[in-house]
Amino acid sequence: MSFAQFIEGPLWYASAAIFVIGVAWHIVSVLRLGSRRDLSAPRAGAAGGAIAANIRHFFPSGAFMKRTTFHVVAGYVFHLALFALVLFGAPHVEFIKQRVLGFGWPAFPHGLFVFCAELAIAGWIMLYLRRLMDPVLRLISDADDHVSSLLVFVVLLTGCMALIQGVTALRLIHMLAFEALLVYFPFSRLMHTFMFLFSRGYTGAVYGRRGETL
Repeated sequence: MSFAQFIEGPLWYASAAIFVIGVAWHIVSVLRLGSRRDLSAPRAGAAGGAIAANIRHFFPSGAFMKRTTFHVVAGYVFHLALFALVLFGAPHVEFIKQRVLGFGWPAFPHGLFVFCAELAIAGWIMLYLRRLMDPVLRLISDADDHVSSLLVFVVLLTGCMALIQGVTALRLIHMLAFEALLVYFPFSRLMHTFMFLFSRGYTGAVYGRRGETL
């Protein structure tokens, strides 16, 4: 077995398994924590509060709009462009079809794929510069925040390099970086990708039951 076959074979399946099992374990562990029974009479539905909190907090409150505009815009640019890259980039659609699901869907044309990559990198740069320059954010950032951010950037950068056709080494470097990200993901703050729905929902449910909104 060549090194390339190892990266695209056993190492891919091992990293994917660690990712899936790790994410599932994390989510199940949080759900099993449960919550204290609320003995007060409900004034409204908890489920409605959970749904409302998730929807409402996709947008900043008007009172904080001026102070949060930069990172809200940068955050949406980065996350939406990254989402588009992962799901609609032609190489990724083909990979998902061949190695994951067994079927695919229409992919973005090359030009739009490159544009999304540029947006994702620009969004990442804006967010990381804010982490480094904002005094409060810089103070509360730890090694995990920086490792997570830099791993995502390496995957993005190597993905752009892998667009150079015919250079197998660049594709393998991108694959290796992605596999490292998959292994690190469940044990890092990157879990916010899934957990933000639960944290917002739980808080919204508690306040929604009391007839209050966040």
